Formats: sequence, structure tokens, C-alpha cells
Amino acid sequence: MIHIVGHTAVDHISRVHHLPAANQSTHITDRQIFFGGGAANIAAGIAMLSEEVTLHSCVGNDFAGSDYERWMEKLGIHRQFFEVPGTHTPTAFMFTDDAGSQMTFFEWGASKAFATAEAPSLPLVHMATADPDFNCRVAEKSEFVSFDPGQDVFWYTKEQLESIISNTDILFANQHEVQQMCTTLGVTRENLIKEVTMAIFTMSGDGSTLYMGGAEHFIPVVPVTLSDPTGAGDAYRAGFLSAYVRGYTPLSCCRIGTVTASFVVEHVGCQTHLPTWTQMVERYQMHFGALEQPTIRG
Repeated sequence: MIHIVGHTAVDHISRVHHLPAANQSTHITDRQIFFGGGAANIAAGIAMLSEEVTLHSCVGNDFAGSDYERWMEKLGIHRQFFEVPGTHTPTAFMFTDDAGSQMTFFEWGASKAFATAEAPSLPLVHMATADPDFNCRVAEKSEFVSFDPGQDVFWYTKEQLESIISNTDILFANQHEVQQMCTTLGVTRENLIKEVTMAIFTMSGDGSTLYMGGAEHFIPVVPVTLSDPTGAGDAYRAGFLSAYVRGYTPLSCCRIGTVTASFVVEHVGCQTHLPTWTQMVERYQMHFGALEQPTIRG
């Protein structure tokens, strides 16, 4: 069982020609509403890949009976939710320009309950964007920890990052998040990598790199027609974690994450084009060759 901690949200995804500077405006050329939230996206991806997953999240009283709840039930996602009366389920407003750059405004809504919620003790947990203190408490109590600061990285204090990274086994981040963590902690990229057993840094369309045991391994992207980059990182984590619990090597897990992400970016919406395991394997073999047999982890 993979446990995912973090936001469940409703995504309002808009396209613009360019992101405006302060005190300026821009025209929205397209706007659509989708199921989202970093943690929920990862949980949905894992469920589509046929792995057991439990989502630990906060929702408002608008969630019960909603299409989103029915979607999670259809996927078979186990849920441990803090239901907060009188609040909205978190909502994200995302704007992507013609160059692929993105800006997000996030209404926390019910997720404010993370601050005072009791942190669970979990055997294998991935922590996506959520309340920094709550994530720190989960990391302290859990056995195996995967951590992804996401765009909330700016909310972490030096002390919180030091605490959570000291308890992290796998660190996921994109190049912007890596830079911010290094700035907050006052360390170099190399020293940050040394703090964890495994680090996976993604670089949008330029691929990703796995750092482990003093070595680094580059993983190229799978070339597809890009429709929208939103949710690519979440799909990567879903693919990686699903493969990891099945016993695949970390390098193969990264490749599986890359392939999983390639499906999501072909369509707008983080959960609209998630692959099954069979679909992922077919595309994997086209770009990386035969998928190795997994081994049982000790």
C-alpha cells in the first residue's frame, strides 16, 4: 500500500499568450475545470496503474456526493479525509502561456485543517504539497518517506526543510524547487543530494536525473505532442512509486515515471489521460526497450 499525503483540489486551467507582469493584465484564451490537487493526482495515477493507494487529504463539505468523489470511488482510491464543514475543497487557478511557463494561485480552503490534524504513522508515504509542519510530523513518524515540496517549497522555513529532509529517503523536485531549497537551507545542490538516499530532479522537457550512491543517471523525456504540462510531475511520481513497490530498480522506476508523465501532457487536465500499466509498458518498450523483471526488495 502506498500512502499519499497532500491536497485534493479542483483545477481551473487557463491558457494565456503570456503571463503578465505586476499591475498588468492578459487575455485568457481557454479555461477548463478538472480534478486535481498534487496528492490526488498522484493517487489517481497509482490507482490507474493498478497499485493499492490511500490518499490522506482535506476536503470541504462540497466534496461529498460530487463528481470528484465518484471518480475516486471508480478508481478504487482508499481515502482518509479530514472533512471540514463550512469550507471549500481546495481550488487551484493555473495559467500557462505559449512558452509553457506557468503561474498558479491556490485557495487552501479545507486544507487549513492540516495545521492542527494528527499526523499518521505510515509504512511507505509520499508527501506532496500540504502544510509544511504537518508534512514534517508525518515524516518523523513514518518508516519510508518520499517527499516532493512542489510549489509550496517557498512556505518551508529552514528548520522545517532540515527536519523533513533528514527523514526523507527519496526527494523529488524540479529545477526551480531545487534552487529554492538550496537557497533556504544555505547549501549547494551537491550537499542537498547527499542528504537523502535518492534524489530525482526533473527538468521539464529536458528530462530528469537520478542521483543515488554518488552516481547520476540521466533519463530523457519521451517525445510526444505537448498539450499542457500541468500534472506531468505528479504523473512521474505516480509511475515511479508504483514501479518502486513492485521491485523495479530506481533507474527503471524513473523511466516508468517518464513514460507515465508522457501520457498526461498529451491532454489538458492532470487526471484525464492517465495510462494503465499495460499502456505504460507498451510505450516504455517503444522508447527504452524491454522492461526488466522486478526483484523483491529486502
